[in-house]
Amino acid sequence: MRIRTVRIITAVAIIALVVALASGFGLFRRAAPTPTLSPTSHAPTTLAPAPQPTPSPSPSPPEPTPAGPTPTGPTPLPPPAPKPGYGIQVHLLAGDMEETLRWAQGLGVGWVKQQVEWHTIEHGPGDFDWVPLDLAVDACNRYGFKLLLGVTHAPDWTRASELEGGPPADYAEFARFMEQLASRYRGRVAAYELWNEANLAREWRGDTLSPARFVSLVAEGARGVRSGDPGALIISGAPAVTGINDGVNAIDDRTYLRGMYEAGIAQWVDGIGVHPYGFANPPDASWQDPNHATTSHNNHPSFFFRDTLEDYRAIMLEYGDGERQLWPTEFGWPSTDKMGDMDATGWEYGREVSEDQQADYIVRAFQMGEERQWVGTMFLWNLNIATIWGPGNPTSAYSLLRPDRSYRAAYVALRLAEPAR
Repeated sequence: MRIRTVRIITAVAIIALVVALASGFGLFRRAAPTPTLSPTSHAPTTLAPAPQPTPSPSPSPPEPTPAGPTPTGPTPLPPPAPKPGYGIQVHLLAGDMEETLRWAQGLGVGWVKQQVEWHTIEHGPGDFDWVPLDLAVDACNRYGFKLLLGVTHAPDWTRASELEGGPPADYAEFARFMEQLASRYRGRVAAYELWNEANLAREWRGDTLSPARFVSLVAEGARGVRSGDPGALIISGAPAVTGINDGVNAIDDRTYLRGMYEAGIAQWVDGIGVHPYGFANPPDASWQDPNHATTSHNNHPSFFFRDTLEDYRAIMLEYGDGERQLWPTEFGWPSTDKMGDMDATGWEYGREVSEDQQADYIVRAFQMGEERQWVGTMFLWNLNIATIWGPGNPTSAYSLLRPDRSYRAAYVALRLAEPAR
């Protein structure tokens, strides 16, 4: 049985929450203070109508702290029916790991994704701090999750530029690091995503925006992973859906993917990463529809979940790749609804999505992925970012939890959704 309307989702969600309260789960206890973290995430970048306050250009976050005592807050509900092909991106290196993984467990997902910023681990040649990531990998294994690590942001001492994020000047450094990473977690990390949104200048500082150069970096990283853990899956870092194609700030993601195939990406990876964000558009809508429910970000295929998936698949087939699956390593819809006083300048479309709509879009998107055999594991962005960054950062609008740790409608809807396969 699938959830077909927002009204059904909402009604069932209310019943589930009432039962949980009656059972003593305490979903709305007073929240404890949480650490703040400078944003480094990857919500979609756009050309119009206003510059988007995406988190990547912000300063790098402070060193993550290991999990401490469980803060007060809602105790996650018992695990529902498992959803082995569903994934969620989490923030384990800030806040409380155990609490975060119990939240993920309450969704029934089979996978979690954690981003690894290389520069936070290797502070100088051979100077490693593995402790926070060791704790995170151990915790994911204990909870039975398959783990995808997305690796990005080379240390400054390996780079030609210290501005924002970027690759090492010598791509062989990436091979060396990935071999050490994969060797350390051999058999315990299921998959690695090599880099992130390399079609954006802010993720590729100190180098030339070029899909061919990106594939060269992926090739080095893949060699490292294969040497360190031959059983791990390798996913190409997904381009950003941006609507920009000036060659300076960004290259259009479809153009970039074609360039990746022309440079031979298929020989290095097991899956193709994609970030099919929907902005405020429903998941089954298309930019070619005669009418749109939204007032902005509706005039380019990069702003539509369905268009991005189908366009990428067409490009793959165009280059003779019917073997690999698309892995949506990030997707989601922002909603400022019930998130308090949130500045959404540049993200106005988040005001056009209610909590109930956000819930409906997320469940429908997962179902659409299941209907397409060429779509692999899907990772929703994001589980718990609002509990770390709070309402002061508009990226929190993507979170399944509110800043006070209470469950949003999307959390309950995804928990109750039943996978088709």
